Amino acid sequence: MQEQNLNYYCPQDELDEELTIDLKKIFFALWSRKFLIAKVFVAVFAFFVLMTFISAKKYTVDADLYINKTNSSNMAEINPYFISEVGTGGGMAALMSGGGNLMNELEIMQSPLVIDKVIQENDLRFKKLFGIIPTVKTGKPLTTEKFLKKGISFENKKGTNVVTISYKSKDKELAYGVVNSIINNYIALHQELNSEKSKSDKTVLEAEYKQAKADLDKKMNSISGMPANTMAGSGGLAAMSAFSKSAQKALSGIQGQYASGIKSEIALREDAEKVAELAKKVEWARLVDNMSESSNVIVLKEPRRLQDYEQTSPKLFTNIILGIVFGAIAALFAVIFVENTDKKLTYSMLGDNIIYDIEKDFIDLKSVLLAKKKEQLAFVVFGGMKDETISQLQQFKNIQFVKADISDEFETGIENINNVIIISSIGNTDAKLYKRVKQLLERMNKEIIQEVLV
Repeated sequence: MQEQNLNYYCPQDELDEELTIDLKKIFFALWSRKFLIAKVFVAVFAFFVLMTFISAKKYTVDADLYINKTNSSNMAEINPYFISEVGTGGGMAALMSGGGNLMNELEIMQSPLVIDKVIQENDLRFKKLFGIIPTVKTGKPLTTEKFLKKGISFENKKGTNVVTISYKSKDKELAYGVVNSIINNYIALHQELNSEKSKSDKTVLEAEYKQAKADLDKKMNSISGMPANTMAGSGGLAAMSAFSKSAQKALSGIQGQYASGIKSEIALREDAEKVAELAKKVEWARLVDNMSESSNVIVLKEPRRLQDYEQTSPKLFTNIILGIVFGAIAALFAVIFVENTDKKLTYSMLGDNIIYDIEKDFIDLKSVLLAKKKEQLAFVVFGGMKDETISQLQQFKNIQFVKADISDEFETGIENINNVIIISSIGNTDAKLYKRVKQLLERMNKEIIQEVLV
């Protein structure tokens, strides 16, 4: 059985080759621009630090509210008809779950009933466009929609019945006043809603109680039949009914009256129980009405007047971090820009096979020359080579020196040579000439086996 050589292709190997990065070239490129990097970094860093002391300070005042959602009285245990109010399904489930969904309350806080009063109390008005250009709105009170887009935040802490209100402004007194006004007007609206609800409940229950009481009185006045103890003395009559038809008729009448009395007593008892139950509910409704002036909102964290140094922004430490980050980014962009626009040769313009210093790394160049000693090599020289280096290279008989240029003479000099070594100098070689010469070599299908810096 013949052996088969299987070559497995791995895309990752090709990817690794494509992503090869010459860290040494990057290091030299950055090192050669160290003064530019330092200047740009310091300038950007100083700008951000100075912004801490120059830009306007902004202050954030916040407060935490706990909102009890059980019912309007704040005390479910004192209201026996609470279940009927919230429902036996979703309402009770919401109660037992502990809350955490305050969408209705957030809508109330942000409603014009609250916000319009906040705007009036704090005299919030439309300002000039960009602080300079007056408009038709300038000087008029803010609308609720516009206010809610400027520095105000309402947040329901996840899984809780706590709402955090915060307001950010350049004026710390205004920030305090706005948050304080929102709390006061929201609580006042809550009390008003509670009061209206309790009064409505009380009115309905009292009307129902009066109707039930009137029905009970009417039945008591029209009750018919005999009392239940009447049959206790009818034993003799029952005995006579066996021998007398008149006694049978009398006994039958008594039994009919007795049954009618039992029915009336049952109906009367049911109505009496209904009236008694309604009477209890009316009493609870009156109690809730008396408590309706209270609120089911508790301020866990009061808004506080801030000191001058308690600004939210700008913060010195934050600006230092921003200065470092953006300073480094700006310096990097500056290096990239200069490397690609410099009129002289830069490290980023070089190829992959580089000898960075011909004098220090001459042994590396010699190894390349020895490997190619059976082939003709052209040294395309942009200038800057020392006579001592040239004399060392002349020991190799397969080398031909050609001056880098865009000319017939240059093309003729390398026409019969396939392998090329470029000799150039960072910061001295003309960048445009360097690029054009490399383009010409590529068009002539010449292989650049090494680039050497002098």
